[in-house]
Formats: sequence, C-alpha cells, structure tokens
Amino acid sequence: MNKRLNILLVDDDLKNAMLLKRFLEAENYGVTYANNGRVGWELYSSEKPDLILLDINMPEMNGFELAALIREHDKRTIIFFLTDRTEKADRLKGFSLKGNDYIPKPFYPEELIAKIEERFNDDTIADERIYQLGNTLFNVSQSSLTYNNETTAISVRQAEILDILAANSNHIVNRDTILESVWGDASYSNSLALNVQITYLRRHITDPLLTIISIKKRGYILQIKPA
Repeated sequence: MNKRLNILLVDDDLKNAMLLKRFLEAENYGVTYANNGRVGWELYSSEKPDLILLDINMPEMNGFELAALIREHDKRTIIFFLTDRTEKADRLKGFSLKGNDYIPKPFYPEELIAKIEERFNDDTIADERIYQLGNTLFNVSQSSLTYNNETTAISVRQAEILDILAANSNHIVNRDTILESVWGDASYSNSLALNVQITYLRRHITDPLLTIISIKKRGYILQIKPA
C-alpha cells in the first residue's frame, strides 16, 4: 500500500476489540477505537478514516444505524461489518446499506488482514508466480500455500516476507533487508511486526520439509530439507 491506512474500529466488546486493535497496529495500521455507535459517529466525523470496522449490536446507536448515517454523507469510505449476526436477513441488510464486506464472528485476524490488503493493495502482482518449496506450492500473487491438496490463505504482507525468504532459500536474509522491502524502514515497531508475521507464517507452514529458522540479531533462513 502506498500510505498508512487509518481504521476506525467500532465495537462495544472492549476485550476483543483491544486484541484486534493491537493486531492491526502490529501490521502498521493506524487504529482509532469507539465503544458504541454514537462515539463512532463523532470519531468518523473528526478522523475521516479509510476503513470502518463496524459491529452491529451496540448501545446508543447500532452498527446498521451508524452505517446508514455515514452513507447519507459518504459513499466512498469502506465499511466492513464484523458481527455475530449471521442470518441471511442481517447480511442482506448490511449490503443494502452499502457495506463492502460482512465478516461473521468469530474470525481469524489474518483473514481480516487479507481482506483489507486485497481491498486496498495498489501493488498487486499481475503475473502468477509459484514456488515449489519442499512439498508445498507457494502462490505469491494469490497469497496462498498448498500442501497435501489443502490450500491456506496468508496475508499479502506474509506473502511478501515469504517471497523474499523463498527467493533466498537455505540462505540467511538480513532482518533489515526484509523490513526495508516490506515496511519501508527498519524501525523498532516494524521489527516487532516482523516478529509477529514470522510467528504466523510458521503456523501456516505445515510441510515438515520447511522451517523458518531465526538467526539471533541477524535474520531468518527458509530451510528446505530434501524430500
């Protein structure tokens, strides 16, 4: 993405909202939080976010009411409904209010990141590049890993990191090289975000022939064992 994305998160579930906020901030998104629809409207008016993550069941003003109010003034800002209301009528209402996506709870944060990056990524790779890594197929442009006929979606940022490691497989890649390429600078906060993404990549990689090895204070190696 060419600029830092500003997100307004509106959800009265404080505990889970704070977990999601920290996860998004680790991905270098700016996040403003509102605990109900009324506060969400006030912050929308002052912050002018790029994306609104909107719960439905909230006190004072619910998510549908807030979305309707926003759409009276603004047809452009992207709205994702995040909700445990999964009935067909609710989904149809969400889309009738010009919501751009409707994501049922519970969801994996990585899935949300993938949807955000798909929506806002301006640098989508046109050609389809595929690595054969051990017994895993890594499709860079589709941000997916296929192993044992099962395909797993990873986020665009994770795909960018794995792309660098795969291009230099079995060789150490300096942390700063990854940070400069993926985030644009090697700041402390971005370094923490890299640690988080490496952790998630390790969880996504289930092929026993593949291992991401950490080299203390230096970088990472994507080790590929012979079959």
